[in-house]
Amino acid sequence: MSNEASSSKPSTAPVVAAPSKLEQPTPSSSTNARDERAFERWRKSAAWLTGIGLSPEEQAQRQSQRDLQKEEAQWIRCEKWKEELLKTSPAVTFMMKHLRASGANVTGDHIHCQPCQLTRAGGFSPESGILLCQDGFWSKSHMEDTMVHELVHMYDHTKFKVDWKDLRHHACSEVRAANLSGDCKWSREIRRGFYTFSKQHQDCVRRRAVLSVMSHPDCGDQAKAEKAVNEVWESCLKDTRPFDEIY
Repeated sequence: MSNEASSSKPSTAPVVAAPSKLEQPTPSSSTNARDERAFERWRKSAAWLTGIGLSPEEQAQRQSQRDLQKEEAQWIRCEKWKEELLKTSPAVTFMMKHLRASGANVTGDHIHCQPCQLTRAGGFSPESGILLCQDGFWSKSHMEDTMVHELVHMYDHTKFKVDWKDLRHHACSEVRAANLSGDCKWSREIRRGFYTFSKQHQDCVRRRAVLSVMSHPDCGDQAKAEKAVNEVWESCLKDTRPFDEIY
């Protein structure tokens, strides 16, 4: 029997010990930085939405941005309603037709949506056309009445060659515009807080004409505006052109 010892080569594979809990991999610094950036973006977004945690400068910037967004939304709505009313409103299309027949080459481009003072809904200028106060309308119907009101002024300017510096001329056009536009219909007066049951329409036309004439730079006071309106009242209230009757 052979006493020859068997020989074997030692293993060359490295032995790797299992890591202990203390030796477990930790998050990398890049992962931490990414998480911090994500959290900061979330924090700023939340602060911008709520206004909480912003510096005074950031608060002012946030308010300015919100105001611009609101103004843009109001302009988009105003332009949309304007285009729809120019196509579908019987009173608006009627006035546009008669303006063109009177020699005014008027289009939607002569009607402008802009932000205004809160006390106004619209205006007319021979030089600039019609102004619609985009921040002054609570409904499409309100805007329709305002468009007709200002179109009456434009019609008067085209048809009758109004001298807007003359208080009596101005008063007559204001009486006609308030009378014919729907500005003094019952639902509008209720919204303003006026609930009279007799001569409601005439009282509204007179009141609103006086208020408009008072804004004339050459007027100065209510008494002068009332005098101008009273002087033209009978003839201008009866004049419904181009309508056959009150709209």
